[in-house]
Amino acid sequence: MDEIVNKIEKSGLITFDLESLYPKEKRLVFDLKNYLYEDLILKEKDFRLALSELDWSQYKNTFVAITCSSDAIVPLWAYLLVAGYLTGIAKLVSFGSPEDLERDIYTQIIDSVQIKDYQDKKVIIKGCSHKPVPLNAYLQLVQKLKPVVSSLMFGEACSTVPVYKRKRT
Repeated sequence: MDEIVNKIEKSGLITFDLESLYPKEKRLVFDLKNYLYEDLILKEKDFRLALSELDWSQYKNTFVAITCSSDAIVPLWAYLLVAGYLTGIAKLVSFGSPEDLERDIYTQIIDSVQIKDYQDKKVIIKGCSHKPVPLNAYLQLVQKLKPVVSSLMFGEACSTVPVYKRKRT
């Protein structure tokens, strides 16, 4: 009987799965709308008092998006003040929607990837995920890996789409 050979394993392909890097920490939204007078005006004195009395421990080790869901014009310093309170408590503070937050989380993750581990390797960026991996994470990963890999593909080991292949010189 012939031995079954795993050709994919022998090919030297490395699969990079962005979903496996998805942080499990809670995501929260800090909405400045909750601090506006009549959903329109931010009163500095009242806002500062409310922030000083807030239990910030609820944000410990979380990812926080700071936003304002009202059409009010909110001064920039208000966002900075909230970020100041969250700094050192939350894992990451971002401006915008939950989608913007995911994008910033993955930017941080991609920035921390050690490219030396992929030097001259054939890499497949795994395509399917069940978690909200933002499209931008895939684009950033391509930009990070392309200068060092010998080839870059997208998909699954059994069915890939070539993205880049270093030309032999």
